[in-house]
Amino acid sequence: MKVMFGIWLLWGLATAAKQPNILFILTDDQGKLIGGLDHMPKLQENLIQKGATYPKHYCSVALCCPSRANLWTGRMPHNTNITDVGLPYGGYPKVVSAGWNDNYLPIWMQEAGYDTYYVGKLWNSHTEENYNNPYAKGFNGSDFLLDPWTYRYYNAKMTRNGETPVSYAGQYSTDVIKNKSLGFLDEALANPDRPWMLTIAPNAPHSNGSQDAVTGATWFGEPEYAPRHAQLFKDYKIPRDESFNKIIDGAVGWVADLPTLTEEEINYIDEFQRCRLRALQAVDEMIGELFEKLDKAGVLNNTYIFFSTDNGYHIGQHAMQPGKNCGYETDINIPLFIRGPGIPQNQTIDVVTSHTDLAPTFLSIAGTTRDGLDGKKIPTTIDAGNADNKSEHVAIEYWGIAVPEGIYGYKSDNDSQPGNSYRNNTYKGLRLVSDDYSLYYSVWCTNDKEFYNLKVPNAHQSYTIANRHLGQIIPRLDALMMVLKSCNGDSCREPWRQLHPKGYVNNLADALDSGFDEFYANQPKVSFSECSLGYHIYAEGPQEFNIYGSGSTAKRSEGEYVSKSHRCKTWERYTKLGCRLLMQETSVPITPIPRTSDAAIHTNMITHFKNDTTFGQSAQTCSTDIIRTEIVNSGMHPLPLLEI
Repeated sequence: MKVMFGIWLLWGLATAAKQPNILFILTDDQGKLIGGLDHMPKLQENLIQKGATYPKHYCSVALCCPSRANLWTGRMPHNTNITDVGLPYGGYPKVVSAGWNDNYLPIWMQEAGYDTYYVGKLWNSHTEENYNNPYAKGFNGSDFLLDPWTYRYYNAKMTRNGETPVSYAGQYSTDVIKNKSLGFLDEALANPDRPWMLTIAPNAPHSNGSQDAVTGATWFGEPEYAPRHAQLFKDYKIPRDESFNKIIDGAVGWVADLPTLTEEEINYIDEFQRCRLRALQAVDEMIGELFEKLDKAGVLNNTYIFFSTDNGYHIGQHAMQPGKNCGYETDINIPLFIRGPGIPQNQTIDVVTSHTDLAPTFLSIAGTTRDGLDGKKIPTTIDAGNADNKSEHVAIEYWGIAVPEGIYGYKSDNDSQPGNSYRNNTYKGLRLVSDDYSLYYSVWCTNDKEFYNLKVPNAHQSYTIANRHLGQIIPRLDALMMVLKSCNGDSCREPWRQLHPKGYVNNLADALDSGFDEFYANQPKVSFSECSLGYHIYAEGPQEFNIYGSGSTAKRSEGEYVSKSHRCKTWERYTKLGCRLLMQETSVPITPIPRTSDAAIHTNMITHFKNDTTFGQSAQTCSTDIIRTEIVNSGMHPLPLLEI
């Protein structure tokens, strides 16, 4: 009996010591407001009703690859510098060259003792030519969708564990992904002493990669679905709410110039959305089978299950053709549901969270942490929603163009829309959500600004918070955005503390005290000098903000950023030329420009650029006159040209 008791005790201790498993389901372009969650019964039954809902969850950038980089690294897009779906500003080759293939969540989870598995879409521009150059690190087992076949629902190509890509032509891709996921789950369950993390990333309900058989033209058309779902949702129509087919009051840029949708276009996007809902049914069936397997294996109660998407989606709202890329609620407010040990069932947790917080949350489940992340662990108790110090902000950012989808987006012949895209879509945004206010504020690269009060629509100019009018509110938002637009670590998590280090101000309501009016009126403002297609620090205006009570400005330390593109922003003496040259190189340490007297600054800068080999041969061969001209023209230092 004593022997048996000892065996059971040891078994119990081993079971208790095992970290929980993690199942993460990540859809593509689903969104929350028009995402079809109500039409996914298995998701509702197994996860939403048995777990917690986070209605104030956001992505920081409404585009696939940058959002996934944000999620997998726990760093803001301006800190990953992955800002597009392909080169030169994004995609898998940029992920590799920026060093993130060696420094992201899957590797960290393995270091924490987890077996990691992945099925589906990992990155954009992850192709059958570059999938093994190098292979994506950090997985015990993987089966990746590869471009240009990722969005071909009946013509997927995938690579399993780095092997030669295999075509699944004629098979529905979500069903293929389901079968592969169940196989990896069996593999994980075969090692009961090892915790595991399985991520499943189907391409649904992303638009289908479509091509005109006659002209060869390509565009993103309505997603394809399995034949068994063809009869569903035939009478469905996109909700005709106040935003449907209505131009945004106060919009700027291309959004303000949109025509309203015609009846023909509305009929088309209704069917487009029906196709999205049908495509999600195979995902929902997969969810049901995954839960069934976890339950039968006896591990469901020791497994955290997360469900989310990379970014949101608009379709008819604000008179827009199908698409994303905007800072509006349709595009950035996305689903997050969590079920697992200690998570309240069928409850809403009223806290503001973002994709930047997911990596710290997964690491916390694994019993570890990591320095240098911009996010923080997501609260999992109802009481967190009632806390006085809960976060209220999400930084939003985007670089490049907006691409309308569907046949009417594709066929647009608007002169300002060359290449089926809207230019000048680079912006910085700020979303503030509390019990008392719900605001969105943005500054576009054209230096146009938007302000929307989502709690009291159409009351923008007469709006007040704590009896303070818009004229006092906007300077506070400008200052907060100044911190967040280039934040790192603590400054991303606690931006008000950067402005008020003594901790007296923790939210917008605190900042609206009239005693701070002069301080905020004199703050530098977010601005752009050009509409860049990617993140270039020289195009993004002032980088320093005033600190209350100190009489000084905030300066970011030399060691604050991990890659050369980030280090470029930490030293105010780097010129536009220096930044451009720096961005061409890989991540290696750089030597700061020596701080000397103002009279010698230009000389030292020129010497530094010409002699520092980390800038490459192009810097060493630049003439002194070119470098000197760039120093002055960049505006990085207000000295006249010096004779050198």
